[in-house]
Parts: sequence; structure tokens; C-alpha cells
Amino acid sequence: MQLDDRSNKILEALISNPSITSKDVEKKYDLTRRQLGYSFDKINDWLLHNNLPAIERTRQGHFIIDQTVFTKLNSEQDGMPQDLDILSEKQRIYIIVMMLLSNDDLSLLHFTSELEVSKNTVLTDLKRAQDYVADYDLAIRYSRRLGYVMEGNEFLIRKLLIQVTYKILEMPNGTDRLRKLAGIQENEIGELDKRIDQVERKLNLQFTDEKVTTMPYTLILVLRRIKKGKQVKSFYIKYEELSDTKEYQATEEILYDFEDIPMEERLFITLHLLTTNVYWSEYLTEEAIPNLQQALDEMLRLFEKRACVVIHDREQLLNKLLLHVKPAYYRIKYHLMEINDVQESVSKDFTALHHLVQKSTKPLTDLIGMKIPDSETTYLTMLIGGWLTRQGDSIQEKVKAIVVCPKGVSVSRLMLSELRELFPEFIFLDSLSVREFQAYKLDYDLVFSPIFLETDKKLFIANSFLEREEKNRLRKQVMMELHGYIPSDFNVDDIMNIIKNYASIDNEQELSKELYRYINRDETASVKQQRLEERPTANLSDLITPNKITLRDAADSWESAIRMSAQPLMESGHIEPEYVEAMIKHCDKDPYIVIGSNIAIPHAAPDEGVNDVSMSLLRLKEGVKFTDDYSINLVIVIAALDKQQHLKALMQLMKLAGSDKDRDVVVNAASVEEIYTIIRKYSVD
Repeated sequence: MQLDDRSNKILEALISNPSITSKDVEKKYDLTRRQLGYSFDKINDWLLHNNLPAIERTRQGHFIIDQTVFTKLNSEQDGMPQDLDILSEKQRIYIIVMMLLSNDDLSLLHFTSELEVSKNTVLTDLKRAQDYVADYDLAIRYSRRLGYVMEGNEFLIRKLLIQVTYKILEMPNGTDRLRKLAGIQENEIGELDKRIDQVERKLNLQFTDEKVTTMPYTLILVLRRIKKGKQVKSFYIKYEELSDTKEYQATEEILYDFEDIPMEERLFITLHLLTTNVYWSEYLTEEAIPNLQQALDEMLRLFEKRACVVIHDREQLLNKLLLHVKPAYYRIKYHLMEINDVQESVSKDFTALHHLVQKSTKPLTDLIGMKIPDSETTYLTMLIGGWLTRQGDSIQEKVKAIVVCPKGVSVSRLMLSELRELFPEFIFLDSLSVREFQAYKLDYDLVFSPIFLETDKKLFIANSFLEREEKNRLRKQVMMELHGYIPSDFNVDDIMNIIKNYASIDNEQELSKELYRYINRDETASVKQQRLEERPTANLSDLITPNKITLRDAADSWESAIRMSAQPLMESGHIEPEYVEAMIKHCDKDPYIVIGSNIAIPHAAPDEGVNDVSMSLLRLKEGVKFTDDYSINLVIVIAALDKQQHLKALMQLMKLAGSDKDRDVVVNAASVEEIYTIIRKYSVD
């Protein structure tokens, strides 16, 4: 008799914590009272089947467990009797897969005998095993001549083999079970243990305990498959990428007396060593991964800015991250991540921290050329979170805010940038559309938006583009709401005098200016202090060049105005015709492209026909109606490839839009040169 997964987990919870109550169990495993009762009955049936006393449950929801049950179920280290092993459905699948990978001529009888379950149960488990291996693009086949076999690409079979080996060794009596399943002898393990120990000494590193335990078994099973002729044929790793690594030299030492091991197999074993987690290493940088340390350092800087923290003992944390990221680099690059496995998730307290870490991994993503999987960012979060806890910092205690803007990606991104500068002590998690906000899962404290929203959090209405006075008003309003007071105004001269008492100042004038900008949060600071990951390079004059400015007296409709404004971008190849239609469709549904009394900035998504970042401007002497409220004279088409490259130009455009005088000059200009002169005036860092 076998227990299902749920009943197995509940029994383990009761044994590890006898004081747990029914309500605790229901909450922990998200169960109804009826579901818990059903599992409780199954647990007692299983205990009685194994000649153990049943567990009693009191009216108050407490459990009474006989000491005999504790003694039997906690005796794994002394060799739990085989008939008391609790095999879950997943564990039976792992055993079936291991049998298929390490044995030939398997029949249904082999599985029923090993698992000690009925034929029908094995048939059900085989179907589940088929679903499991299908995620690796593999298949379980049956023929009368060969019995049950695993079919598929050998590289993917090796990937599955490594994963299942680890899973079986995790099971109760996993070592004995794996040796029995695969026919592995003690002396084989002992010999490879010695060689792995030599590898650690040669590489001046120490693998994690679990990897040292797993590695000999994995190597034995891989070498057996090679001996049977089941070899990696096509291998998408260049010899030069791995042959210069210390791990390749270590592979040569491990295999020194193994004959006829092809180069592809030596590279595979090298890759296995490279992807193995390391506990300690004397050498933290490798020529094989240039710029890895720089990418990690950049990631930490982005995280510090997003999370409003300063990491102490930075080099020590960087070294810890390097130990994890080096093997992760190869796991990600060569698709050796675990598949169809529940990864260790971050605790609820670390959810916001995990989000901030994920949004800071761009330097690593750029280096590897692939998105960093959640399993890897989870581990990075645990390392960084533990480090912050050690130094007494807590993301949970900081104010977390989001920005919700219906005016499109560009305006939303600009608003986020402005608010981050205005409130450097807050963590801004995301800029969202209204629909994204309605489905948002992360915890936050404040919402900033130009429109009213249904929310139980503190909502602050703010314009998409904030003038200096509006910024001061908004900051005072938020501080009063959060703290019940408005912080006193700071005097720059007083601060300078304090600094002079304790430090030497190289450039007094520049420091004074920077302090003034920081304290007053003016627009200059907003541009100058943009966060690193959002720092675009193009000025407004770089994107709106004279050949992209069109002068017309009037337009028949707002659709016609968009087409006229976009014409130079189509002729230059920056956009495709479908981008124009996409802009018109978006404008028809969403009128929030109007950013001033007479300026509109139509745009659509990058994947709707943008070839390169650019902008164009149409000047109409006679305004055209975009909405019932606004007659538009300036139509500026934005073609963006991402959320960053055009941001500085957009901020400069917003400043131009905020000047009635210069805006009127553009509207009434007699020539393209006159308009471009105004554009250049605002195109400054």
C-alpha cells in the first residue's frame, strides 16, 4: 500500500511537528476540512497496514501520535525497513526513469517487483513518467523485442539522468536504492570519490556537499552509457570554449585510464563540472567568462539604486555571487537547467526583493544572451537578502510605490523616472498601465497616477509631467500623509559648513550645486541623476532632425495628421507602414497621447513595425481635433525600440511642451530651421 503525495506530506508534517493543529495543516497545504479528513483516514489505513498504531485527532484539532510511530518513521539513518518506505507518485516516477536509463530489457514485471505495487498502478505511473520525460523532448516506448526503453536525443537523456540521480539520492535510503537500481558497486564510488577529491585540490575549490555526493553516481552512469555506445553525437559547444578551462584539465585526469572516450563526451563531462555548484574557490575569475565580474558588479549597482540601499562589504558579497553565477552561466547558456521541477520559492517577506533583483539582472542577461530563469534569480535573492539582513537593512520596512499611467509606455516611463528622483527614499516597483495595475500581485504602499483609481492603498494624483512647483507640492503632500509633518527646508550653506568640518572638498562650487539640485529635486537633477539602466544617449535633436520636420497649414483629420507626421520615418526606413496603422488604432482607443494644450505624441508598441529608434514632427498652423477638448498643432511621432533609448529626448520634449513661449515659436515658425533651433535649445544634458 502506498500513500499519495498529499497524505505523505501531511504525515511528514505531523512527525516533524507533533504540536501542529488541524487548522495549521489546512492552512499550510491549502486544504478544506473534508480534504484533510480524507488524507487523515488514508494515513491511518497506511499505518495499520504496516502494523503501526493509528493517529488520534482531538476535538480541539490536536494530534496524538504513539511513540512507536516516531521510532519507526525516524529510523531512516539506521536503515528504515523496506516495507515502511513511503514512496510518493513522483518518487515512483523517478525510480521508473532511472530503471529505464540504467537497464535494458525491462518488462512490466520488473517495475511491479521493484515498486511493490499492482500492475494497474505501474501502468498509471508509466503514463505519468511519459508526461514527465516529454518535457525533455523524450519518450518511453515499448516493443516485444526490447521491452520498455527511453528514446530521444542523448544530450537531453543526460540532462534527465543528472536530474533524476539527484532526486533519488534525496529520497529516504536514496543511496542504497540508487545502487540497487543501477547495480553500482561500493568500490566504483570509492574510486571516483578519490578522483573528485583530486579535482577539488587541483582546481583549488570545494564543491557543495550535495554535489560531491551526486557527482560519482552521475559520472558512473554517464560512462556506462558511453560504453554501451549511447553517446552524444551532435554537440553545440565549440571545443575552444571549454578546452582552456581548468575543468577540462580535471576531466582529463578523471578519465586518464578510460579508453576510447570521444572528444564530445569529454566536453560533456567538462560541462558537468562547470555547472556544478561550488562552496568555496580560491580563484573567482576565469578567462573563460570575460566580463562576468563586471556584469555582477553592474547588477549590484542597479539593485542598490532600485532598492534604495548601500551594500556594505561589497567585495565579499560579489565573491559569493561569483561562486554561484559561474556554474549558473554554463547551466543557462547550454540549457542544463532543471525542467518540470518545483524550484525553491522565495518567502513572502522576500517577494518585493526578488522582484527588484529580477529587474536588475540586465547586465547578466546581456552577457549570457538569455533571460535569467526564476530558479537562478531566486538563489541570487536569497544571497542578497541574507546579506542585507546581516547588515541590518530591510526592504520590507521601506515604502514601496507603483506608478499607474494610462498615457502609454513612453509617458509612463517618464513619470516613473521623475517620481524616483523626487522620492529617492521610496522603492518604485513598476510603472503600469491601468489593466496591468488591476492584475498586479506584489505588495505596495503608495500609488501615483494622473487619474483616479479604485484602490485601498494611498493614492496620490499627479500630472504625467511635473513642473517644479508641482513637485514641491506633491512631496510635501506625501510627507504630510505618511509622517504627519513636512520636513524642514535644508540650507545648502549650513550643510556645506558641516561637511567642511569633517572632510576636505575638492570642488566646493560643484558640490554646492549638486546639493542644491538634490534638495530641490528640480528638472536638471531629474535629467542628470537618471538611473544607470535608464540612461539613454540620444538627445531630442538627434532624433528629430531637420529632414524629419514637416510644415503644413492644416490636416483633414487627426488620422491624416499622424500619416503626414510619420511619412519621413517611413521614407528613411525607421518604421514600416503597419506602424502608422497601429498608432491610429491606439489613438482611436486611447486619447491619452495628448501631452499639452496643442501637442500629441502618437506611438505604438516596438513590435508593431519599428526598425530603429527615431522621432518626427508635424507642424500644423491650423489645429486639428484629436479629442473634443484639444486642437493639436504639433504631432510628434515616436518610434521606440525599447523603454530606454528615447527617454532623454522625451524628457527634453516635455520641457519644451511646458514652455508657452517656445511652444508658440514652433507653432508659428516660418521654416524648419527655426523649429530646429528651438529643438537644439532643449537638447542639452
